[in-house]
Amino acid sequence: MPQLAPISRSKTVTALLVAPAGLFFFFLLVLPLIVVVIYSFGARADAGGYAPAFTLDNYANLPARGQAFFNTLTLAPLGTLLTALFAYPLAYFLAVKASPKSRTLLLVLVIVPFWTSQLLRYYAWIMILGSKGIPSWLAYLGISDLRIINTPWAVLIGAVYGFLPLMVLPIYVSLEKLDKRLLEASADLGANSWRSFLQVTLPLSLPGVATGSMLVFILLMGEYILPQLLGGGKVFFIGNALVDLFLQSRNWPFGAAVSTALVAIMFVTIVIYMRFVLSRGDVRRAALV
Repeated sequence: MPQLAPISRSKTVTALLVAPAGLFFFFLLVLPLIVVVIYSFGARADAGGYAPAFTLDNYANLPARGQAFFNTLTLAPLGTLLTALFAYPLAYFLAVKASPKSRTLLLVLVIVPFWTSQLLRYYAWIMILGSKGIPSWLAYLGISDLRIINTPWAVLIGAVYGFLPLMVLPIYVSLEKLDKRLLEASADLGANSWRSFLQVTLPLSLPGVATGSMLVFILLMGEYILPQLLGGGKVFFIGNALVDLFLQSRNWPFGAAVSTALVAIMFVTIVIYMRFVLSRGDVRRAALV
């Protein structure tokens, strides 16, 4: 019995430490999500807004925003993939190849874009991708009638540029913590550098890739400014649809249904992705052992 007192005190201290974060999580995430779900079964009031009701019409009307769902569910994963493809070589160079002095400078350069407004950075890309930017430069090379701005390609370029640091830093941390003795052992067993990368470095860095991918994917799924500016309103994301439903047409119940569907899709996608990536990582780590 005397041994239970320290355990009880430990549980109390743990509960007190977790309580602020738990309350924050409940009141700012769980409770608003419950309200949104309740609104999704309501009806639009005559003057707009919410009227109490219980109907599934809002969910049945989701295909009306099918283009927004399609754009989001195609460009968000593709943007995440492209960001990972660009971020991994950079993170690998920072963690493995760069000297300690240059590494610090390069890490600062990676983070510097976050010190400026995202809105200003996207406006800069409007100028770069617009008719007086890259298309006019390529016209001198004989490549004319090239249109980049207000297309899905512009949105993908903005996604890679805007979210690259969020992908680089988790991958860098995973690679920086990599035990170099594993690479030496791989070389001693006759593996070349490419084989060592595929069988040692890449599997052990998958947690960083998974973390960065989730950060980028979640933000892209709810993105509004990026498709609005670089897509010119022609590349419609779910975030744009929600702004239209809540602020312009004031159809709150339908907007709540779209929001609930988006959260459900994101939750299922993240669970499947994390299980796949982490299971692959476990298999490869087991193979290393």
